[in-house]
Amino acid sequence: MKAAPTRTKPGFVPSAAVEHVMRTLAREIDGMELPAVEKISGSQQEDPFQVLIATLLSARTQDATTHAAATRLFRVARTPRRMARLTVKEIEKLIYPVSFYRNKARFVRAASETMVTRFGGSVPTTLEELVSLPGVGRKTATLVLILAFRSRQHVCVDTHVHRIANRLGWVATREPGETEQALYRATEPRWWPYINLYLVTWGQNVCRPVYPRCGDCALAAACLKIGVTKIGKTRASSPLGGTGQPGL
Repeated sequence: MKAAPTRTKPGFVPSAAVEHVMRTLAREIDGMELPAVEKISGSQQEDPFQVLIATLLSARTQDATTHAAATRLFRVARTPRRMARLTVKEIEKLIYPVSFYRNKARFVRAASETMVTRFGGSVPTTLEELVSLPGVGRKTATLVLILAFRSRQHVCVDTHVHRIANRLGWVATREPGETEQALYRATEPRWWPYINLYLVTWGQNVCRPVYPRCGDCALAAACLKIGVTKIGKTRASSPLGGTGQPGL
């Protein structure tokens, strides 16, 4: 395996440094639990409506809860027209206990109704149209474009991507919207469809918000660890045991 390109400060990111991280993550996440929306996307053949609704449900909710709620909901309503016929209360019961389930139920129904009345019962295919749907922000819209419409022109940035891109020193930003624009400048388009999948999976398993497992991280030599003050235990030192090898 090639050594990680040397990085000493944030700022300009050599393409070789980005390539090293992305190729390393492609190997390391193999076998890890994927984010709920990715699993739903794969199981439903990238159905745009189900990707959109699952992403709406996933905000501030654990993946297992999101996946279970989305599965229950799609058993009853798999299209915008069918979803728009449900009442908000019916949707609430189906998606509980996702976080903010009452607000999300209203957004799910309103977005479905808008798709029926304005877009012929289909999920719109542009960023501008997607963010016009009730409850749909830029993160949700870009993820739908990437997963459902195979866009290679967008980067989806959530809290994991924002955190890890800053820790790596790829960007120096304060909020996800800034990070998205900075990543367009810092990385090549060939990586854009994969940044969310790779960094979110890594963020959920290794590069956690609090006490990241830097000792288990295959990116340790390439990471500037910006903002990291305390690291978590490695798997080798965990009470559960383990190998201590990255990604295992």
